[in-house]
Amino acid sequence: MKFPRITPWFRSVLLAGTAAGLLASCSTLGYYTQAAQGQLELLSDSRPIDDWIADPGTSTKLRHRLETARQIRRFAVSEMALPDNNSYKNYASLKRKYVLWNVVATPELSLKPLQWCFPVAGCVNYRGYYDKGAAESYARELQADGNDVEVGGVAAYSTLGWFSDPLISTFINYPDAELARMIFHELAHQIVYVAGDSQFNESFASAVEEVGVERWIDRFGNDAMRESYARYKSRKHDFLGLLLKYRKALEQNYAYVDRSDAEKRVVKARLFSDLKGEYQVLKGNWGGYAGYDRFFEQPLSNAHLASIATYEDFVPAFRAMLRRDGSFPRFYKSVKRLAELDRKDRHRILKALVPPLPASTLMVQRSEGRPGATAPFLAAPSAAPSTGAGALGTH
Repeated sequence: MKFPRITPWFRSVLLAGTAAGLLASCSTLGYYTQAAQGQLELLSDSRPIDDWIADPGTSTKLRHRLETARQIRRFAVSEMALPDNNSYKNYASLKRKYVLWNVVATPELSLKPLQWCFPVAGCVNYRGYYDKGAAESYARELQADGNDVEVGGVAAYSTLGWFSDPLISTFINYPDAELARMIFHELAHQIVYVAGDSQFNESFASAVEEVGVERWIDRFGNDAMRESYARYKSRKHDFLGLLLKYRKALEQNYAYVDRSDAEKRVVKARLFSDLKGEYQVLKGNWGGYAGYDRFFEQPLSNAHLASIATYEDFVPAFRAMLRRDGSFPRFYKSVKRLAELDRKDRHRILKALVPPLPASTLMVQRSEGRPGATAPFLAAPSAAPSTGAGALGTH
């Protein structure tokens, strides 16, 4: 999932933290401090996978999950030419459900998220906290100003190669194919990443993840795994399509110039009620699968839908490029050449490769699954109901 996609923030904390702190308010300095401490604690708590496997105190279940992750990581290098660095070669066990929590906020009658700007990292649509209480406290401040606010847990995030991202207890128990998908996706972001072009970045990483999972399942999977992963993809597509449907309806409601704010509030409440009702129908179609129930744990608001983005528009084009180039290394070279062009030319070339297809959507904010994505400044998709992103990068 990946889930936000996004620019690295933590490097700016290390490079400019002191200077920024001298110029910032106490509250901003406190935010930088918790961000730096949280990332450093995560890195310091991680140990090499081999050490965990050799430790007699490691449970049989965890040892098996780490062995699977190690196999996936090796496959990523040997068969997909993804970076052979220290990312996902260490493991950290946390005593919490999520690695961090994202705060997203919008005006009461708008789906445009508020932004926060930081030195070097630039402006982003959320703030991430390693402490849930701190995230909720900041959310209350935003709500007091009349904003819609959501606090979403993030299971995984990527630093886009600035640091050696570890495997974490918050996502190590994902089913095998979903764990592989997340690792392939996040490593792909280390190959190519264009600031300000999420559509390009996420489509590329999604294409790499899709082909990688297909090949990995062909090598190591079985029919049951293929069926399970197909169900996962189908449910995610259905659910995110549902969210996009209601996002569009809300946008139309807020855009009506002849409708009073009071009338817009009534329609807003009705739409969120309808969304919950339609979700129950969708669950019935899934046989009662409740993996997305967490999306409804908080009262629904604009903030829940503010971070939905189209992530797979160019996946068919990238897959066509991969088939044309014949190997991952040649494919990556072609993608890097595209990344050097301006956005308009990049998109024009990709659109020409494959006829337009209905877009799939990915949410950059929350997680049953991935990753995606982000952390304190950039904690983005891995808290979305089955997608994910993290704190520094994507999803």
